[in-house]
Amino acid sequence: MSNQEWVTLGKAPGPAVEGSAAEGPGAEGAGVADCCPGLLSAPLDPEQAETLAKVFKALGDPVRLRLLSMIASRAGGEVCVCDLTPAFDLSQPTISHHLKLLREAGLIASERRGTWVYYRLLPQATDRLAGILTRPAGAPLPGTACASATVSAGAGE
Repeated sequence: MSNQEWVTLGKAPGPAVEGSAAEGPGAEGAGVADCCPGLLSAPLDPEQAETLAKVFKALGDPVRLRLLSMIASRAGGEVCVCDLTPAFDLSQPTISHHLKLLREAGLIASERRGTWVYYRLLPQATDRLAGILTRPAGAPLPGTACASATVSAGAGE
């Protein structure tokens, strides 16, 4: 993901905070609530919507969703492409293409070691998505306060 796309998701690019588990662009260790407005708190601007659409498009394919799940749930935090390919009835170039799209969406990172490429989840990206999709605890959905007031007002008639 480019630095502009990280900024669009609500984080300025920069180094990780020492001792933080975060990695990659914009991972300063601040909480998701500190960096990312939720969909329910403010409308997305066109840039944010386009960036998020790329991520959701990457997650919208069942093969890519399974690949992400296999990478994220792997003991040790990373997996060789040689261990991913046999799990699918797809060619190796097709698996590589799906992994490339996940990488371009900023969900995974890769590292070449000799012949093989190893993949790992970028947890700050999934944390941001969770923060964007989560409403604050106890907060009503927008418009529900007005709707319940209207129902209450009509009940006494």
